[in-house]
Amino acid sequence: MTNRWIASWTASPMNVWAPDAPLAGIYGQTIREFARVSLGGNRIAVRFTNEFGDTPLVFDEVEIAIGGIGGKAAASSGRAVTFGGSRVGTVYPGAPLISDPIELPVAPLSLLAVSYFSSGFMPFHTHHFEAQQTAYVSVPGNFVGSDLMVTQNITTSHYALSSILVEVAQDARAVVCFGDSITDGFGSSIDASARWPDLLAERLATEPGFENVAVLNQGIGGNRLLHDRRGAKALARFDRDVLSLAGATHLILLEGINDILWPRTVLAGPEEAVSAAQMILSYQQLMARARIAGLKVIVGTLMPFEGTRPDLPHGGYYTADKEKVRQAVNRWIRTESNADGLLDFDEVVRDPARPSRLRSDFDCGDHIHPNDRGYRAMADAIPISLLHIKSE
Repeated sequence: MTNRWIASWTASPMNVWAPDAPLAGIYGQTIREFARVSLGGNRIAVRFTNEFGDTPLVFDEVEIAIGGIGGKAAASSGRAVTFGGSRVGTVYPGAPLISDPIELPVAPLSLLAVSYFSSGFMPFHTHHFEAQQTAYVSVPGNFVGSDLMVTQNITTSHYALSSILVEVAQDARAVVCFGDSITDGFGSSIDASARWPDLLAERLATEPGFENVAVLNQGIGGNRLLHDRRGAKALARFDRDVLSLAGATHLILLEGINDILWPRTVLAGPEEAVSAAQMILSYQQLMARARIAGLKVIVGTLMPFEGTRPDLPHGGYYTADKEKVRQAVNRWIRTESNADGLLDFDEVVRDPARPSRLRSDFDCGDHIHPNDRGYRAMADAIPISLLHIKSE
């Protein structure tokens, strides 16, 4: 059977927003980023991104290895990453860069380390802010081939790395999880792979008939359906982050709580307020585009957020009117969306005694994002039957 290439891990590229205070760039340093793939294979490839940049990113050397603990790469596992046969790679502004195939046997759910060095200045205008995964920045020097590099700084963001692909059997496929910080896993433990898409991937890895199904996380913290700021709006990034992914058969859509929560706060003015009707039209557009591409669409209900950030200036994150919008959207998702599947995440995580709030034992502490236990409950609530494909 002929093999194919599909993504086994992804992190959606996003613009740099000043309040996130990201790493501005590196100069003569090495960065080592870590990522846990869902599917394994004998050959892999790496995708880098400069999609919001205005100057080229130049790699003098790149290596991929099996990841270890505390920024280490497993000894003797490193493989050179090349681009058209060259160790030097250039990621042009507004574009990605995909490596040559790399001979490296990788087991499912393996942690990989991708290290890259630039002898000059490499500015970062593109990143993935809330990675929940530690990246290591070296002191000046090329540590690409070192099992353990001398670290100057650590971050919990992804920078140039945006995807790891594997060569797999022709019948392999992917489930794309598309959403905001709740899909991105904010509030989960750092370096624990405890986001709900991670935990879904673990379930599928041991489920008969699903061993060749990748789970791809295309969540962006702070993302919205209808307005840019934390990443391009969902309607704008959908082609890149969902429809362009080879082998995708299912979309899990959980997006929209920031459209309700952000307006009339320090995050967004009243002119960015949206109605339930506007959100529903956005869902219908995303669903139509997915179905034209042949994807099954599974929609998740919006989760409770009462009590969110009362400490911040001006408040306004949760109001009775905003709750009415959430309820109206959820009512449509449950009864009128005509989706191929429903995930009632709201019902899973809400406090039965006060349904506008998260259960306290599922709350990471900010009253909107789950903790590890809450993300586990979400993943466990997904019926595997929704991810089947019908035989021709």
